[in-house]
Amino acid sequence: MIIDYLKPLANIILASASPRRRQLLAEAGYKFKVVPSDVDEASFSTENITPVEYAKQLALAKANDVAQKFPDSLVIGADTVIDFDGKIVGKPADAKDAEKITRMLFSRPHKVITGLAIICKSRNLQIVEADTTVVYPRKLTDAQIAEHIASGIWSDKAGAYAIRESDDPFVDHIDGSLTNVMGLPMEMFQRILTHRGDR
Repeated sequence: MIIDYLKPLANIILASASPRRRQLLAEAGYKFKVVPSDVDEASFSTENITPVEYAKQLALAKANDVAQKFPDSLVIGADTVIDFDGKIVGKPADAKDAEKITRMLFSRPHKVITGLAIICKSRNLQIVEADTTVVYPRKLTDAQIAEHIASGIWSDKAGAYAIRESDDPFVDHIDGSLTNVMGLPMEMFQRILTHRGDR
C-alpha cells in the first residue's frame, strides 16, 4: 500500500476546505489534517480542454501547491466539475448564475467529474486520475428551484447543488460513485492506496 510504503515519513494532508471531502475521509477512518490550497480556480481556462482533463489539471495544481510546503506529506488534491453536453460547468458566480445552472442541469442527465491528485514530493510520487458519475435528475418545479436558490446551499458548489446520501429531491438516480458526486471518489482513492507509489 502507498501508506505503508511512505511510513513513517508521510502524514496525510487534504488540500481542500470542503466539509464534505473532510467528512468522507474521516468516515473512512483516515487521520489527516486540512491545508487548503491557494490556487485561484478562475485563472484556469476552460477553453480547448475536456472536462476530465480540466478537473485533473485543477486537482493537480491544488495538490502541488500544498505539497511544495509539505514535501514529506501525502497530499490529496481534488476538484469537481460538471460535464453538460461537453461543456464545463463549475461553481456559480451568484444567485442568478446558480438559477441558470440549476435550470440547465436538471433538464436532463449530466456527468459529475472529480479529478483526484495524490502527491508526495520527497518520494517523487504523483498520481492523477478522474472519476465520472452520470446523474439522472428529477424534474424540478419553479417553486423547488426558487427554494433552492433562496437556501444558499448552491454557494461554492460545482453545478450549484450538493447531492444527498439518500432520498435526494433533485436526483432520481445515478450511474457510478456517490462519493464522487459528493466531491471525493473514495472507491478510486482507496484503490490507489492499495498500490505501491513508486510507479
